Amino acid sequence: MSELEIYQKQGFGNSSGIGQRPALLIIDFVNGFANPEQFGGGNIQEAIENTQGLLAEARALGLPIAFTRVVYADDGSDAGVFTLKAPSLTQLTENSFGSQIVEQLKPQDGEYIVRKTQPSAFFGTNLTAWFVSKGVDTVLVTGCTTSGCVRASVIDSMSYNFRTVVATDCVGDRALGPHEANLFDMEQKYADLMTSSEIIAVLYERVPTETAAGPR
Repeated sequence: MSELEIYQKQGFGNSSGIGQRPALLIIDFVNGFANPEQFGGGNIQEAIENTQGLLAEARALGLPIAFTRVVYADDGSDAGVFTLKAPSLTQLTENSFGSQIVEQLKPQDGEYIVRKTQPSAFFGTNLTAWFVSKGVDTVLVTGCTTSGCVRASVIDSMSYNFRTVVATDCVGDRALGPHEANLFDMEQKYADLMTSSEIIAVLYERVPTETAAGPR
């Protein structure tokens, strides 16, 4: 019996789908994670490039859009156990180049920027409240790393009862083994997996056309 057959036999891997009010969450696509010499590598740069198209369509449809950055205090006063495992993360401070969102995905006015010190976009932040204020029922997830902050955010998103979809070509990791393993596991338990093209097709079916801010 294959691994997939084991999960299917036990009732895992069902779809939660995309609801009527999706939002786009872009996790930690900052300069430091785009740089293989700092925190990047693997397929992260490719995922950044693929996210540009999904972001453009989300903007055209007027979806709520949130970004995350890892930001620690200049004096390290808010560093915790996470930075014991990865001390170099404390280099990501408010004004450091590595902590700035990549130019290709530069946020626009009205888009929410979450500053975080833990893997999950939701832990210790106001992201859940912001999504609730926007009436969001579905979180479309892009970002890095698949095995780290993406996975942690996906689990919390589902735990807060948001339908959760991972854009498979818009998430990346510094190593492909953890990337693939975590995509498999997330699909079985926490999220749906779809390509950005598949997501865009559904968005134009599900989102009322009168909310669109631009042409298809």
